[in-house]
Amino acid sequence: MERFIRLAQQLNKEIMIESRNPLDPVCPVNIPYPWKLLGCGNYAAVFGHPDYPSYVVKIYGRDEHGLLEEKKVYERLGEHPGYSVCYYTEKRFLILKRIQGITLYDCVHKGIRIPESVIRDVDDALDYAKKRGLFPNDVHGKNVMISKGKGIIVDVSDFYKKIPCRKWKDLRKAYFKIYKPIFYRFPIPVPHFVLNAIRIGYRYYSKAKISKNKGNK
Repeated sequence: MERFIRLAQQLNKEIMIESRNPLDPVCPVNIPYPWKLLGCGNYAAVFGHPDYPSYVVKIYGRDEHGLLEEKKVYERLGEHPGYSVCYYTEKRFLILKRIQGITLYDCVHKGIRIPESVIRDVDDALDYAKKRGLFPNDVHGKNVMISKGKGIIVDVSDFYKKIPCRKWKDLRKAYFKIYKPIFYRFPIPVPHFVLNAIRIGYRYYSKAKISKNKGNK
């Protein structure tokens, strides 16, 4: 672990992460060899090193205050099969347990079946987080992975925010009403541009729903 911490510190010094649009994922540039980009979120990017397959480094590109909150979330979660583990934190980055698997988003993109048990696993993990005094937020197809047949939430950075979020409820509803009867029975790859169009459409749908609810109060 000490050797990996030093490598992570060096990566943190060398990497540049751009935030071009607050509504889109951050964008890392000049990634030093042999680090690999594993994923990007609204605040941070995640990197893996081929010599250390058990760890990842999550480096914040914006809202670095959220890093301290994320650390507190992991401390409150403790060890649970539905989540990763935080081993170390420093300014701008965390070292987390690496979850090997595939996201629900990529399953849909590649035409890989998503078992109903995975949805139930996430439900259980979210219930556990609530019992620990947390507020599950921003749980969606890119933040949930299937690892060894189990559903695991890989991003808890917004679990401290006391704001309503319907993303998982809406995804869950879409799974049982649309995905299970159609795409599970007939798994076909869905192109990225279609998934991106759905993402953008859902964003506008959510905003319209929030505005409608405010208007009815």
